[in-house]
Amino acid sequence: MNEPYLTITPLGGHGEIGMNCQKWQTEQGVVLVDCGLMFPDDSLLGVDVVIPRLESVFADEENVLGIVLTHGHEDHIGALPWLLHQYKSLRGLRIYGSPFTLALVEHKLGEHGVLDRVELIAMPAYSAVTLGSLTFHFIPVYHSIPQCYALAVETPVGKIIHTGDFKLDTTPLDEETHDPCADFASFAKNGGIRLLMADSTNVEQDGRSQPERKVRDDLDPIFKETKGRIVIALFSSHIRRIKTVIELAQKYGRSVLVSGRSLSTNIEKAVELGLIEKPHNVYSEALGFPELDPAQTVILATGTQGEALSALARIARGEHRHISIHEGDTVIMSSRVIPGNARSVAKVHDQIYRLGASVYHDRSRTVHATGHAQKEELIDVIQAAQPEHFIPVHGEYRHLALHARLAEDCGVAPQNIHIIEDGHPITLLPDGVRLEAPVPVESVMVDGKGVGDVGRVVLKERRILGGEGLVAVVLVIAEETGEVLHGPEMISRGFVFEQQYSHVLEDSKCIVIDQIENTDPSDTQKLCERIRSSLRRFFRDVLGRDPVVVPIVSKV
Repeated sequence: MNEPYLTITPLGGHGEIGMNCQKWQTEQGVVLVDCGLMFPDDSLLGVDVVIPRLESVFADEENVLGIVLTHGHEDHIGALPWLLHQYKSLRGLRIYGSPFTLALVEHKLGEHGVLDRVELIAMPAYSAVTLGSLTFHFIPVYHSIPQCYALAVETPVGKIIHTGDFKLDTTPLDEETHDPCADFASFAKNGGIRLLMADSTNVEQDGRSQPERKVRDDLDPIFKETKGRIVIALFSSHIRRIKTVIELAQKYGRSVLVSGRSLSTNIEKAVELGLIEKPHNVYSEALGFPELDPAQTVILATGTQGEALSALARIARGEHRHISIHEGDTVIMSSRVIPGNARSVAKVHDQIYRLGASVYHDRSRTVHATGHAQKEELIDVIQAAQPEHFIPVHGEYRHLALHARLAEDCGVAPQNIHIIEDGHPITLLPDGVRLEAPVPVESVMVDGKGVGDVGRVVLKERRILGGEGLVAVVLVIAEETGEVLHGPEMISRGFVFEQQYSHVLEDSKCIVIDQIENTDPSDTQKLCERIRSSLRRFFRDVLGRDPVVVPIVSKV
């Protein structure tokens, strides 16, 4: 291309919640905007996290200009270690973000042993950096983690605003007040906004989001009224709410016990950066809890989504080494339930109620406020920016579609509204917009140290194993004579209770022996195939089950 251009390729976050990642490419090179992961749902058995297909990130490593981060949530920074593992030759890669965001990135990359390969460059609010022909201005916005940025970008094809995750809070608890809409309108002067990309997460919610001040005001009487122990489950990155809990604990003479490594780490980072004053009434589980009257304590715990190994889940099951819940205690679920986690969260609630504690998790008190803008706030942003083109980001397809309709209602021309999903690049030219051919971006599953080695076939096998179980057939055959020296031995795992169905397993041995007698013993592969097919047919006929059958034939 001889004329200036900017091609934006969504690698995640367009059609799902999480894994936010965009590739911005110009003649000068590539900039990555965020590099997040997504946590697996119940269908991804055994998978730890899901990351973008990183082969699509950089076609030419020499053109990497840098990575720009909007904020420090896992769905925006979590895939960075795997990106660096993927491109081992990358050295001195520059990553730009707020000081708190980079503190979290530093900790994460240090754990993965790749910190020495990057240069972390902290960007204060309202600062700017030029990468090739793109100049990124960091506009502070409110969210549920400190120091979040929207990106106001000067490009060769016009001005672009990327809101990142945000909400509009007119009465923030922080001393410094920001007005993103005023900042967007100011940026729009002298040329207007060519493209607005805006967070779609809460487009289905009418009205405006609750301010964080409302959460503090509603937590205060709970602290005042509660006679027993208070347990608060929240996201470890919600530093403003953690600060509120510490302040209320001091007000009512309680000490704060922190259970969860990520909570302790993030509090330490926040203290180092001056986001929280060094507290004198906070104790970390790693350093040991003092002996205190439960009525004088507040527990900060991870586990808002019912994670089986989280602090709250272990407390609810009575398996925590230091903390237990008793009748008269109060548990506050200070977070939203992420779609797909409702069942596991409800299970934890049941266990807590069985122990006689009270649980705050509904609208009777505002114990949580979303970090994402609702419909009226989204309208404010569109009207402030008055963009020529609009792309909804950060949401499942229905969120993107509803946000597109909202933009049309706000005056954006229908032909200038583009719903693009992962892998669908869009190119901005000086006088137009072009949709490019899709690129492969199927997400990559991480299981332990394996990256990408778990795919659809493996997941299908895991689902079959989980639903039907496994039967292993062990045989030892004399290589020269074909005589059976050992077996057939039937080993059942997750298929039937062996004592109850021992007669079925005994009958299945006859099926195996028939196949041995009617198959050339020198052809081990053919013998295994016949054993497998005949046993599956037998188990379907007798029990209506279809386990995985694994013949193990050895020759001596």
